[in-house]
Amino acid sequence: MASYRLIYFDFDGGRGEPVRVAFHAAGIEFEDERWTFPEFQEKRGDTRFNAVPVLEIDGNAFTQSTAMCRYIGRMAGLYPEDHLQALNCDEVMDATEDLTHIIVRTFGLEGEALKEAREALASGWINTFLNGLNELLERGGGEYFADNRLTMADLKTFLIVRWLMSGALDHVPTDIVENVAPALVTHHDRVSADPIVTAYYASRSCDG
Repeated sequence: MASYRLIYFDFDGGRGEPVRVAFHAAGIEFEDERWTFPEFQEKRGDTRFNAVPVLEIDGNAFTQSTAMCRYIGRMAGLYPEDHLQALNCDEVMDATEDLTHIIVRTFGLEGEALKEAREALASGWINTFLNGLNELLERGGGEYFADNRLTMADLKTFLIVRWLMSGALDHVPTDIVENVAPALVTHHDRVSADPIVTAYYASRSCDG
């Protein structure tokens, strides 16, 4: 039996979180190695692209979070078998990656520079991506993005919407999703109540 180790930051969210949820949904044991940000700065040079997440399978390292989502998502039954539905799923996952990348580029800024950059995002690219994801949700039928059921696309979108609404991003209004694409808030609530998601976070609570 293969052994798995997922290396990512020590918080519940971000690019590694959908993979964690999928592992749990598939019933696959894995080592959930969580780095603090100082540890990441110290160890990132040992990773292939100076980045996490990194998935090790039997000691072999793999990168790129969306590739991991597809791989573990298939094992968990959270990735479509139909090629067109898989394309729907992939489009959403790639869009959330693009949005994440745009936001992450503001990390490290401070003071007025951070304020200007985040306000520009809030009135520009974030709106663009929220509107686009809203269109993709409508295309999928209004409840899920692909296959009329929960897939990795829903998990990735749920997590980035949660991030945008959390208040963790200074100068990004916490009601931006509600104002721009309220259907994504409804989608967020639907996914957060899904048994797969609630079971994962219940297991996290049990872990202490």
